[in-house]
Amino acid sequence: MHILVVHNRYSSAQPSGENRVVDEEVGLLRAAGHRVDLFERRSDDIAARSLLGKVAVPLLVPWNPGVRTELAARLRAERPDVVHVHNVFPLLSPAVLAACADAGVPVVASLHNYTQICPPGTLHRDGRQCTDCVGSTASLPAVRHGCYRGSRLATVPLAVSLSVNRRRWWSGVERFFCITEAQRDILVRSGMPAERLTVKHNFVPDPGVVREGPGEQVLFLGRLTEAKGVRLLMAAWDELAADGGAGVPLVLAGAGPLEPEVTAWAAGRDDVRYAGLLDPEECRRAVARSVAVVAPSMTLETFGLVVAEAMAAGVPAVAAGHGGYVELVEEGVTGLLHEPGDAASLASRLRRITTDPAGNREMGTAARRRYEQGFGPAVGLKRLEEGYRSAIAGRAGGGNSAPPSENEEAGSARNTRAGGNGGRR
Repeated sequence: MHILVVHNRYSSAQPSGENRVVDEEVGLLRAAGHRVDLFERRSDDIAARSLLGKVAVPLLVPWNPGVRTELAARLRAERPDVVHVHNVFPLLSPAVLAACADAGVPVVASLHNYTQICPPGTLHRDGRQCTDCVGSTASLPAVRHGCYRGSRLATVPLAVSLSVNRRRWWSGVERFFCITEAQRDILVRSGMPAERLTVKHNFVPDPGVVREGPGEQVLFLGRLTEAKGVRLLMAAWDELAADGGAGVPLVLAGAGPLEPEVTAWAAGRDDVRYAGLLDPEECRRAVARSVAVVAPSMTLETFGLVVAEAMAAGVPAVAAGHGGYVELVEEGVTGLLHEPGDAASLASRLRRITTDPAGNREMGTAARRRYEQGFGPAVGLKRLEEGYRSAIAGRAGGGNSAPPSENEEAGSARNTRAGGNGGRR
């Protein structure tokens, strides 16, 4: 097949699991003999824009007419079999869907988060789960609370885009790839068309290294934010240390706004080490040296790459018992689940997984087996190809519904302009 991948790459200043998924899927498809081309924008490029260009970026979030024209021309010239959309924020916008409709090319879209029903895509606010905008057509709660980067002004373009483009997404995409059943269930309950939502787990490349021996550390690998459970983990580890410790150190690897707090907390301790930001090879080695990988996220993670990567290395995980983690971690078989947001529960699971070598070894073996059955490259390729063929067949057969009419598009553009100006005010 000839596939055109559409993606707005996240800033290189913060490592992105989504960027990695896109790159790995492109490599997988090309290795299988498919032709894969890219239509991309990079958030890094915003810094090089003029002052006026930077000011204009929020206005392009709901609708970028230049992208529609450019992409439609390319689609007509190259005629790919299918377009695979990943992230369109902030420089591409849902105008990519109109371009595909203009050229008559079927679209599949990967839902890496919850941006279809929540402006920042997290379903999380003020340290708790939040569904205030789910089912709302205006997403006003998100604006009122400043859910994106703590800013009402920054949240407006996202809320406007979600409101005016909702029908365009739901009618213009033949197949949505959800990452887990848990994510799909939430999206279906929110009103998204169930017949277009299919589960395609992220695949993880075989790391080429599997844990040997019992391991030498507990590893947290991810962004250092409260949403990822970093403060919860620190509290749980302190509780564990006060009760005799785990017998192995906790290693935290990553970067983020809590880095100064983590650095200060780890300073002078023998049972904690902050490793900073690791490159991919260092990450693979760190995972393979671990007794367990810990993923205490406070949010409803759609998948959990670090858990799948641990499974690939034959390492069990201790993860929050909600969201996609429940689908990846089979309690007591491939790892352990703790009560979300509960430091005592997390401490007890960490104690159990570090003090039972035989049980840990069995869970690691089962985790590797689960990876081979559900999250390896061969499975990932099969599900991608099935999704593409289904979308192509759906469009050839007339699809499930027609794309918006020209009048609807004009109305959407008017709404977008009004929303953009409102955001500037």
